[in-house]
Amino acid sequence: MKGIILAGGKGTRLYPSTKVISKQLLPVFDKPMIYYPIATLMLGGIREIIIISTPDDIVFYQELLGNGSQWGLSFSYVIQEKPLGIAQAFVLTREFFSNEKVCLILGDNIFYGKLDFFRNAIKNLKFATIFAYEVENPQDYGVVVLDKDKKPIEIVEKPKSFISKYAIPGLYLFDERVFDFALTLKPSARGELEITDIQKIYLQLNELNIEIIGRGIAWLDTGNPTNLIDAALFIRAIEQRQGRKIACLEEIALTLGYINRKEFVAWVEKMPNSDYKKYCLKILGELDG
Repeated sequence: MKGIILAGGKGTRLYPSTKVISKQLLPVFDKPMIYYPIATLMLGGIREIIIISTPDDIVFYQELLGNGSQWGLSFSYVIQEKPLGIAQAFVLTREFFSNEKVCLILGDNIFYGKLDFFRNAIKNLKFATIFAYEVENPQDYGVVVLDKDKKPIEIVEKPKSFISKYAIPGLYLFDERVFDFALTLKPSARGELEITDIQKIYLQLNELNIEIIGRGIAWLDTGNPTNLIDAALFIRAIEQRQGRKIACLEEIALTLGYINRKEFVAWVEKMPNSDYKKYCLKILGELDG
């Protein structure tokens, strides 16, 4: 399975912070926002990742992330000329896939906690899987309506009245047909190819699986200033309490065996003096006992 990170768009809800920089390059406490979705994919065992961004911003992602080899990953980069919807990601990247399943994650979504729900969903994927997360403000999200057996019966984008407490986070798993399905979509009233329309196709085929994310998992959406600072404070609190960084890509790569000790050391030595480098050296010291 390959992964796609959608890091395009204008980030207008974060204006003026996003006037000259992509939203997903903004820091969430101590690292760029895009580190967090990369970490999620890594922890799911996904090592081939396609990053989609704007013509102006793509060069900054390339400079920040390189080809991914320092983390045992492989990055490809795709330009999204105009923000024409989440589902456009499958139109733009279809040439990178050959009868393969795909995971799409939005670049401003952060997940924290034991990600067994994600790994199990990847392992058991048949057709399509989306996740459901209980929220207090479902009207701000796409939501899924479930029947008494927790089976999906309807998907609605930002409902005006309450129909479900389950929001759909920006993390999706699809089989290889999604690329063909995306080509059949028509732009919505707002001129976008909607991810909800992709989900509805699988729903109509009775091939949409729902995984409810239970308590103990934090899903943080960083799309507006309040959510962004809340996410930063959450990350800061956990890291300072535990003395462990969240989404340290070097640590994840070393722990999962994506890179070896020699490769870890070589990369860390290139870092400028910083708290992030000190943490990586701490990890190395623990490794050496």
